[in-house]
Amino acid sequence: MTQQKSNNTSEPTLDYSHNPVVISVKHLHKSFKLPTERAWGLKQAIFNRLKGIKGYKELKVLNDISFDIHQNEFVGIVGRNGSGKSTLLKTLAKIYFPEKGSVEINGTLVPFIELGVGFNPELSGRENIYLNGALLGFSNKEMDAMYDEIVDFAELRDFMDQKLKNYSSGMQVRLAFSIAIRAKGDILLLDEVLAVGDAAFQQKCADYFASIKGKQTVILVTHNMNNICKYCTRAILIEKGKVELDGEPSTIAKAYNNLWN
Repeated sequence: MTQQKSNNTSEPTLDYSHNPVVISVKHLHKSFKLPTERAWGLKQAIFNRLKGIKGYKELKVLNDISFDIHQNEFVGIVGRNGSGKSTLLKTLAKIYFPEKGSVEINGTLVPFIELGVGFNPELSGRENIYLNGALLGFSNKEMDAMYDEIVDFAELRDFMDQKLKNYSSGMQVRLAFSIAIRAKGDILLLDEVLAVGDAAFQQKCADYFASIKGKQTVILVTHNMNNICKYCTRAILIEKGKVELDGEPSTIAKAYNNLWN
């Protein structure tokens, strides 16, 4: 992975500790079972069980993670590949469920985690907007009010009656991101959104982030330390499934870059 050096231009740290807590993570644990061998038939499965052979190994991804996020904080989550960042985001979005610990969300949460989640390629762009809205818990009336803003931000008005399978990957990214940011959620979860799309789309994302800093709760997973310093009011470094550091963005960016030294 290419390291991104911090530009050290982050603003003074803003204190949101007086704001209400909107996400509370307490002693979070999550692991996955990875198969190591396959039992061919019932006889072999019974033999393996009698011999204490599990046929899988347990990979612990999140190991006793705790933190609170306050209203209107823009929090960056960083760490090396495999550190548990995306698993944490999916647990916050309730795609995964913790084995131990708890996640409490106070407010409407809108995730932009994986392209294509909640999309149906056989439906039109228009139909997919309403489908995504329904999955996020919004009524048709609420989506009616958001529709024009979503389409205008995505710049896809001429394509809304075409099936999604005819969209390019870039067009799908623009539509998915537009739904996420215009769905008027209290909390926005973003996973590497600035790493996709063309230069114009990335700049549009950057302008949007600048406009909501301090006005909406955002959690951004990224490997780009310039974005951490530019947009985030706080950052969390995850290492081997644990919170290694939690604090000022430029400090976390420096610690992240030092992981390879």
